[in-house]
Amino acid sequence: MPLERVSQGFKDISATFQTNPLNDDLIAIKNETAIARSIRNIVFTRPGEKFFDPEFGTNNILFENIDSTSAEFIRTQISASINTFEPRVNLLRVRVTPYYDENAMNVSIQYEIIGIDVPAQQLDFVLQPTR
Repeated sequence: MPLERVSQGFKDISATFQTNPLNDDLIAIKNETAIARSIRNIVFTRPGEKFFDPEFGTNNILFENIDSTSAEFIRTQISASINTFEPRVNLLRVRVTPYYDENAMNVSIQYEIIGIDVPAQQLDFVLQPTR
């Protein structure tokens, strides 16, 4: 039986690069917020956008016609990317629901954080073409 990783917590810097006015250090985000930010970055980054790691990110086909096939493709791409690039989570479920009239996809990701004792987390957002 493999051993499960135990951690004291996770800490990342804020993407806004704001500083703490008391000590001029960068503001940190912790645990659930850090993991959620990481997952959002993985989903919203397209392969080739991250320097020196051209495989990082998630392929999406938001400019194609929205149907159940494209929703399933995006779901499998999100699942594969999170499983590959975020080892701190155990992915439970990814649900992608097409919104035909808005030309968008509603994404719901459920996951457990490995190493800290918190309930399963859920992250919801909408994918839509921006260009």
